[in-house]
Formats: sequence, structure tokens, C-alpha cells
Amino acid sequence: MGKLFKFLKPRVGAVLAIVAVLIIQAYCDLSLPGYTSDIVNVGIQQGGIDSAIPEQIAKDDMEKLLLFVSKDDQKIVMDAYTLDSKTYKKEHENVKFVFNFDSSGTLKTQIEEGAPADIFISAAMKQMDELDKGGFIKKDSIVKLLENKVVLIQPKDAKTEISSFEDVATDKVSMVAIGNADVPVGQYTEQIYKNLGLWDQVAAKANLATNVRQVLDWVATNNVDFGIVYATDAMIEENVKVICEAPQGTCDPVIYPAGVVKSSENAKAAEQFMEYLKTDEAKSVFTAYGFTNYEE
Repeated sequence: MGKLFKFLKPRVGAVLAIVAVLIIQAYCDLSLPGYTSDIVNVGIQQGGIDSAIPEQIAKDDMEKLLLFVSKDDQKIVMDAYTLDSKTYKKEHENVKFVFNFDSSGTLKTQIEEGAPADIFISAAMKQMDELDKGGFIKKDSIVKLLENKVVLIQPKDAKTEISSFEDVATDKVSMVAIGNADVPVGQYTEQIYKNLGLWDQVAAKANLATNVRQVLDWVATNNVDFGIVYATDAMIEENVKVICEAPQGTCDPVIYPAGVVKSSENAKAAEQFMEYLKTDEAKSVFTAYGFTNYEE
């Protein structure tokens, strides 16, 4: 072995060069299949586009793509599609969002009692108008943003079959969950049944909830036979099914107004966000969750 090293010593440069060439040749041989695959798959089949499936698709583009998708496959596609609602946060990293969800009546009372808030979004004009008259909302800041629908729901696997709001007043239904008189959904429900001439029959079998989400939970967990909620609430709960919408003309339009709270300590940021809520980008987020844009 010593004699071999002694013989190679004068030629060490050439030996190292040969080893380097062998390593390069081995690397090229191993890389060739990958390069060939990229030429065929990316260069030829995909026109040079490395990834044929984009990581993000705008809502408008997705709607256009769905025109070429069968109805059976559209649900599969949309189940895998998540609309990015964090755009505003990304562009306003200095703004911290703290949400307080409850019935519009409860939130109204909290604002009247001095609870800190910057923006109030109500599920009805009544609560917003009362705060406005009381001087709790900044002048000229109120905007009618969205519309919703009142719907009749039942547990997903329920056996009882009814087809209308009127059927709730019949013997087919023993208990129905509705919002109490302090919350908008309860006020809409009472208005619907008074216009149908069936309020006394329905009120006698009503289980009153403090907010619409409580109604939704009772129905989803089979604690009541039926419930009356907003279409947007029913949309996000997989354990309920919608029977029908409230008969047209039986209740006032379900309008969602928004306004800047007069006592806001972050008035400028609140006003900027209110302007954002009016944009098409913000509206697309709301429509993705079942709301419709308010139109005069």
C-alpha cells in the first residue's frame, strides 16, 4: 500500500481530477431522469408552468371555473375551497380585532351601559335605530350592509315531515325553538306568525332562546323538533336541514346595519374598516357565507 501511495504521489493532481470527473458524471447520470421528466411533464404537457394547480384562486375566477364543473362535482370543489378573509388584517397589521358575538339586543344594552366597542353590526334596524336616537352611534356612520332570510329548520335525521311555516301550528309539531322578544330573530318570528294569523298556536308550543345560535344548537342536538333561524346560521351547521324560507311579505326585510360607536377610542381605525366593509372584496366574504348585499 505504501509503494502505491509513493507511486501516486507525483500524480496526485491527476488522480483528484479523475475522481472529480467521476463524481460529476455520476451526478449527471442520476439527474438525467429528473430533467427528462421535467421536460416532458412541465415543459411540454404544462407549457412551462411548474405547478398546474394554483395555490390561490380569486372568488370571481372560481365562479367562472365552476361553469365547467358538473353539479355533482361542484360541492366537492367548494368543500375544498376556503375564501381568504384575512386580507384586511394583512394590510393593517397594527389593527387588533376583538369580536363580541351575541344577540343584537344584548349588544345594544352593553353599548348603552358603556361597554367598550368601536363598531356595532346589528341583525335588525330596530336596535341600531334605538342606539342612534340615544346618541350612542356616530352621526352619519350607519350603513345598511347586508340582507338575510328567516328559515324553518329541523334536525338533519328527523323523521317528522312538514313543508311550511304554517305546518308548525299543526299537531305535527310538539315543540319549536324561537328567539325571545328581545332578539331580532324572535321579533321576525312573531311578525311572521301574526301575519299568518297563527301566533297564538305557535307561541303555545315555543321554547324561547336568548339568541339565534341557541335555537340552532337546540335543533342540531335534537332537543327540539324544529327551529326558526337565519339562513346564514343554518348554512354553517351540518346537523340541521332547511325546510323552507318564511313566506314572502310576512316579515320586514332582514337588514344588517353597521355603524361606528360614538364612544370609540379607535374612531379612525373604525371608520377605515367601515369603508372596507363597503368594498366588493368584503362583500364577497359575506356572500360566501350566505348573505346578500343590501340594495335600495
